[in-house]
Amino acid sequence: MRPMAKARKPASSSSRHSKGTARSQSKSQKKKTFPPPPPAQRGGVELVDPLVQAQLKVYDEALALFHQQKFARAKQELEKVLEGPSKELADRARMHLKIAEQRMKPSHEQNPRTADEHYQRGVAMMNIGRWDDARESLDKARKAAPKADHIHYALAALDCLTGEADSALANLKVAIQLRPENRYHARNDEDFAFLQEDPRFTELLYPEKDGTAG
Repeated sequence: MRPMAKARKPASSSSRHSKGTARSQSKSQKKKTFPPPPPAQRGGVELVDPLVQAQLKVYDEALALFHQQKFARAKQELEKVLEGPSKELADRARMHLKIAEQRMKPSHEQNPRTADEHYQRGVAMMNIGRWDDARESLDKARKAAPKADHIHYALAALDCLTGEADSALANLKVAIQLRPENRYHARNDEDFAFLQEDPRFTELLYPEKDGTAG
């Protein structure tokens, strides 16, 4: 009796499928292309469009004025930024615009009540050169919180800006007595440039030179 030939096992459909998938993946890998590099950005803002570049330049100028506390001029430049094509820059400008407008409001519009609110109003008035309004607010803040060192410090700075050396030294002395760290802040504070040549100012800020710290 002749032995029967062994039947060949047909290839399974899963095997054929895996081979076909491998071939298709190999082809797709060969055809794969890389996307173009993203456009140049700065802080998430695309810089390809020349109009965006111009908008960014105005924004930078507005921000410089804002940090110099020249809020009226900063407001004008920020409003120009709102008209540009970049929504991201416009959103940033809008945020700074709100702050600038808040700082520019006259004192009677904000109706401060607490010592801190009077203090904030006084500093805002100093920033735009309204010395009388600043003094009125800071005096009210000091009356409400006589032990608050930062209020005495702000009054000392205001005195310097208005050329009142004796009052500046008196207020700064109280600020330092309430919080000795104010001595070190005043050494590097440009608001006290008016007192730089006054020997009393040197004695107050550098007591270690004559051994009278405190």
